[in-house]
Amino acid sequence: MAVMRTFVVMAVWTMALGGPLGAQSRAVSGQAGILGEWELTATVTEQADGGGRLWSGPLSLKHVGYCSVDGPEEKTGELRLRISGLPGEATATLLIDREVCTFSGKFNESYVGIMHCPGRRGVPMMLWFQ
Repeated sequence: MAVMRTFVVMAVWTMALGGPLGAQSRAVSGQAGILGEWELTATVTEQADGGGRLWSGPLSLKHVGYCSVDGPEEKTGELRLRISGLPGEATATLLIDREVCTFSGKFNESYVGIMHCPGRRGVPMMLWFQ
């Protein structure tokens, strides 16, 4: 009985400290582009970094605009998302096809901001963290 109690106490502490038993996965969805022509989906897992809430995981971008001749263009990569406390700001790094893009936004029902990729103009982006 004492061994079982010790195991339960250790499991609860591990979850509280954000260890492997406490890792959470969340869905992120969004859109990017002047007309919202790119649909973003990702599943991110919380990372322990000591400096706030950092989430990372695979991401998929799908062109949902009308300009697709051979079907929608799709890209994959990785999303690294940091969410601060109030007033609700988020920053992100998107690794897409060996290119590093950045995002910074404020919360207003979704995280709204601008995504910047090398050699291109910034484009509007919205992220929903579920």
